[in-house]
Amino acid sequence: MYAKCTRVEDSCRVFNLLSQRDAISWNSIIAGCAQNGLFNEGLRFFRHMLRAKIKPRHVSFSSIMPACAHLTTLLLGMQLHGYIIRGGFDDNMFIASSLVDMYAKCGNIRIARWIFDEMELHDMVSWTAIIMGYALHGHAHDAISLFEQMEKEGDFGIAPGLEHYAAVADLLGRAGRLEEAYKFISNMHIGPTGSVWSTLLAACRVRKNIELAEKVADKIFRVDPENIGAYILLSNIYSAARRWKDAANLRISMRNKGMKKKPACSWIEVKNKAHAFVAGDKSHPYYDRINEALEALLEQMERDGYVPDTKEVLHDVEDEHKKYLLHSHSERLAIAFGIISTPAGTTIRVTKNSRVCTDCHTAIKFISKIVGREIIVRDNSRFHHFKDGRCSCGDYW
Repeated sequence: MYAKCTRVEDSCRVFNLLSQRDAISWNSIIAGCAQNGLFNEGLRFFRHMLRAKIKPRHVSFSSIMPACAHLTTLLLGMQLHGYIIRGGFDDNMFIASSLVDMYAKCGNIRIARWIFDEMELHDMVSWTAIIMGYALHGHAHDAISLFEQMEKEGDFGIAPGLEHYAAVADLLGRAGRLEEAYKFISNMHIGPTGSVWSTLLAACRVRKNIELAEKVADKIFRVDPENIGAYILLSNIYSAARRWKDAANLRISMRNKGMKKKPACSWIEVKNKAHAFVAGDKSHPYYDRINEALEALLEQMERDGYVPDTKEVLHDVEDEHKKYLLHSHSERLAIAFGIISTPAGTTIRVTKNSRVCTDCHTAIKFISKIVGREIIVRDNSRFHHFKDGRCSCGDYW
């Protein structure tokens, strides 16, 4: 009851007072944490449950797999998949759908599709998981093909929700039909949320439509005044247009409201250990080798035609300093570490907590071709599969 009322602390307090804990109480606290976004806590309780010799039930995995998906812990997800197979739970449709979602969100769409194809029955959850998975990875043709297959099998006729409106708004934005997208969102039969408007704000950034971006941002700030992502995106739009004063005023407004941007951070898992990097980070014990690798890559990239896009540096500083700031972005440090720490040909998987900038996107395309590796970067909106100098997103994200 406390968990469903979003009072997880009280839920944990009651759980800790229990003299005896059975499978139901363990699963309740795990589900409560996962449903309220406390994914690390949910995983911690799951591990404690296993140590207490409580056998997981079907609902245990349905609750914990979304935590793996959110935290992109592929290794842990694979370990849980093994436990599911050994326990004979793999024929459960709800668990299978959770596995499809987990593998897709952890960067392995091929295994997600294999699990989907092995399912005897598909419901709306499993269809949505695989279609959204392909969309997340930039495989538009596969997503459309599966959607058409779903229609043929009769699994449709659902009432449109916010996620559907956001998808259509995103589609119109990608096609450059920004005014049409604005009217579409304005005329929704349910009140648009900040997240729906944000899809259009992102399109305004790509299309460099500052006037519409300001209108859309105003809509977001009215319905979701704490939406820090919208403030940052509008600030970036101003900075890219060299409207430094407007960008500065927006940052001052954020500070006055107590809003603080999280530092951009990237993670890579090497030999079962996670390594985190922030922009300009020199604290890693391999920093000198990482910097040497980046310098060597930059030389080769420039010979191949790479030109730094200094418009992506959102500070009014000299161009030479802008190049240095781009060169030390967190995802580049993580990728360089992956290159020097793994055998040639190994796929490099990096997770970033914010959007990959345009210049890094271009740079990683060059790097993937130079080192002959697939580089998978998950940012806060989608997966980017870089291979042979190309990206799965088609350079729109």
